[in-house]
Amino acid sequence: MSLAPFDYQSRTRLIYGNGTLARVGELASGLGGTRALVVSDPGIVKAGYVTRAVSFLIEAGLQARVFGDVRENPSTEDVDACVAVAREFKADIIIGLGGGSSMDTAKGCNFILTNGGRIQDYWGVGKATKPMLPIIAIPTTSGTGSECQSFALISDAVTHVKMACGDPKAAAKVAILDSELTISQPHRVTVCTGIDALTHTLETAVTNKRNAFSSLYSREGFRLCHSGFSRVLRDPKDLEARGMMQLGAAYAGIAIENSMLGAAHSCANPLTAKFHVVHGEAVGVMMPHVIRFNSQQPEIAAIYKSYFDGDLADRVSELLWEARMPRNIADYGVKEEHLQDLAEMAAKQWTAQFNPRLPSVADFVELYRAAL
Repeated sequence: MSLAPFDYQSRTRLIYGNGTLARVGELASGLGGTRALVVSDPGIVKAGYVTRAVSFLIEAGLQARVFGDVRENPSTEDVDACVAVAREFKADIIIGLGGGSSMDTAKGCNFILTNGGRIQDYWGVGKATKPMLPIIAIPTTSGTGSECQSFALISDAVTHVKMACGDPKAAAKVAILDSELTISQPHRVTVCTGIDALTHTLETAVTNKRNAFSSLYSREGFRLCHSGFSRVLRDPKDLEARGMMQLGAAYAGIAIENSMLGAAHSCANPLTAKFHVVHGEAVGVMMPHVIRFNSQQPEIAAIYKSYFDGDLADRVSELLWEARMPRNIADYGVKEEHLQDLAEMAAKQWTAQFNPRLPSVADFVELYRAAL
């Protein structure tokens, strides 16, 4: 492959290690924070992680307030509710503690809190004209890699369209990767986020924006996720394997930032919007078919072969089977008569343009048909 040019400047300090949540107060203070808004979801609040984070912030001399009502696949309504709390509290630093939904809500809140308007105003790249508050991202799952990205994915509450709102200023100043925080994940969350991370490594590996820098992170991210995923399925308390998954997901996030995603994500979003399929399941069920579609280009087939010395599409299917995840979209209620509408939605997804083979609507129909 010819090496595409790239221009990358690290925006996020990456801190990895068991027990590193304890550093959040010190790090927030070092960023000039005095009033920290902790953005999280009810499950993480119930697990006690929010209380621990708040205690570390208070020990470091900061005041803290919690917005703990983030929902899965956050919408404009979630962001607006978070903004109301942040404004009332006069937050000067934001802590995103949880899965991708919490971190995306924290970023979405930051856009509006500092730059005004509605989140729809920031759909696209680089539309924030004013400085933004520092964010510390603390993932409790190993999936989206949002902690290493400058994008917030927010759904329009009315149209359900997912909006990617990106700006270099929105990237977290610090990401804390504490694998101990992932132990309490339910099995379903572990597998959905794990498959999501795995697909990120495979999609970023072959997009038409891939470059020498992104490829480093795609490859190492795949190695870590592929090695760690089966181990975590066998032993959910395997902390070393969970660390591999968490670091692999973060590396995949860096790869996304520099390479974007492809057709599996284009196919997944309509499944989520129309049939309420959880994102990790949606990308997972489509990934084997996208691999086969892309492999018709010899150069892409060679990249896949360098990742896994065997049939990579079959290997992804095996991992779905190990994780007890559906391998057919018919299991979600999809029927032949739905394929055209799904395909037309998929073709409009922003990630489609980065797939190494640009899929037509007819191609998307065939991808969905293969997954039936």
